[in-house]
Amino acid sequence: MSQKWWKERVVYQVYPRSFYDSNNDGVGDIRGIINKIDYLKDLGIGAIWLNPVYDSPNDDMGYDIRDYEKILDDFGNMEDFDELLQKLHENDIKLIMDLVVNHTSDEHVWFKQSSLNKNNKYSSYYIWRDEPNNWASFFEPSAWAYCETRKQWYLHLFSKKQPDLNWENENVRKDVYSMINRWLDKGVDGFRMDVINLIAKAKGLPNGEGSGYVFSPEYFAMQPKLHDYLREMRENCFENRECMCVGETPFTTVENAPSLVEDKKELDMIFQFDLMDIDSDGEKWNVKPFDINLFKEIIAKWQKTLSWNSLFLSNHDQPRCVSRFGNVSTDELRIRSAKMIATAIHLLKGTSFIYQGEELAMANVPFQSIDELRDLESINFYNNAKDKEWAFKSILKKGRDNARTPMQWDCSNNAGFSNTQPWIKVNPDYKKYNAEKEAEDPFSVLNYYKKLIKLKTSNKIIIEGDFRLIYENSNEIFAYDRIKNKERIRVLCNMSNKQVSIEKNEFKNIILTNVKEPNQNYLLPYECRVLK
Repeated sequence: MSQKWWKERVVYQVYPRSFYDSNNDGVGDIRGIINKIDYLKDLGIGAIWLNPVYDSPNDDMGYDIRDYEKILDDFGNMEDFDELLQKLHENDIKLIMDLVVNHTSDEHVWFKQSSLNKNNKYSSYYIWRDEPNNWASFFEPSAWAYCETRKQWYLHLFSKKQPDLNWENENVRKDVYSMINRWLDKGVDGFRMDVINLIAKAKGLPNGEGSGYVFSPEYFAMQPKLHDYLREMRENCFENRECMCVGETPFTTVENAPSLVEDKKELDMIFQFDLMDIDSDGEKWNVKPFDINLFKEIIAKWQKTLSWNSLFLSNHDQPRCVSRFGNVSTDELRIRSAKMIATAIHLLKGTSFIYQGEELAMANVPFQSIDELRDLESINFYNNAKDKEWAFKSILKKGRDNARTPMQWDCSNNAGFSNTQPWIKVNPDYKKYNAEKEAEDPFSVLNYYKKLIKLKTSNKIIIEGDFRLIYENSNEIFAYDRIKNKERIRVLCNMSNKQVSIEKNEFKNIILTNVKEPNQNYLLPYECRVLK
């Protein structure tokens, strides 16, 4: 198969606001990332995905962009960015930017002009209506807001300060493509495309079925015109470039996902969210227990459906994976289960995305009150909930702020993130789980990740081999083979808190494990083994 650089590297996601604060203002910044390049290099990653650093009012933590070609002052300036890009490349690390083009900030010059009247160049850059339909927003009850100046309503699938762009307007598309090309010409290596499959809306914007505000992805996700836009974008921006484009594509299914990556190669990869919905009953905040059989079913069907997958269990929008898929009841189980779930996901076929702190077994945060939260989605959910106690318990399990607390570098004040009060609280467990302490412990989660990444990126069977699910009927073990020609690597993961019997041949030729002395007859709770 033709090999692309993104098939042989592990990607590390950097949430800059919480990574490292170089100037002690309580906010992480680009120079902080520069200061930690040696850490990233030592970890073994080959690319970073950088969450938005563009100029923004920060209503949705940078996903409301005011200027696509200016760096937010909190993070530094364009000279800092250029230095980061240069030093990453000097260390053979690629840089993937976040691309947010379903919407802008309402403070973007396009929207300012569009909101003035119906007769200027930008008047149809956004989606305006004299009367709103009944669509609900991701963040608020209604997906529409009224503009007094223009005397019309505008569509916002997210915050009121995030108006949706009108992709039917050819000038919008041309301006977006020009912006993309300027970043590529600067030397960035690709894009993670935020909710990219929402850019096309159903013709006429029909009402959703039901009373009140209705969440209607059937009218704004995976619409037919999406493929025209993505093909046009590829032709205008990505053809003949050595770049990588991964789309964040909520509401994709095994039936429609191949149309994005297999059939027309509109995108190189997608983020689909079946696994991210595994512990929700109907909607995000209705939390239900983890189901290993559903986990296995989801993994197997996507490994079969797509020739190349994105592999992740955490990101800036998700709770910490060790709290979600592992066991944090004791330090021993937390460490062992963090290693196990990393092994389970990252040795599958596809590109691995590791979210900052995942390699340290960073966990969910014991927030004490709504005042400690910073995430707009969680705050709006809490304020609109009738049962506040239930809502807060749900936020503690599923809220996005769990992933956004400062990176835990050492045992000093504020976990070594900053010498001043950070923008969001530090997880109080940082003295047990931090990069400095774990670097010195050969059995730490950090040092396990280094071994795992080296195995992932250096072994052709793991990079190119086929996937075959085994132990299909086990309620405790998730296991699979990776096969290339006549060679095979087997991955065994006990995802339960029970000791589980295994066949004796699962004891031979262990090349990676998360226990010091594996037993030939059983797997300990949350034990994993990789065998050749």
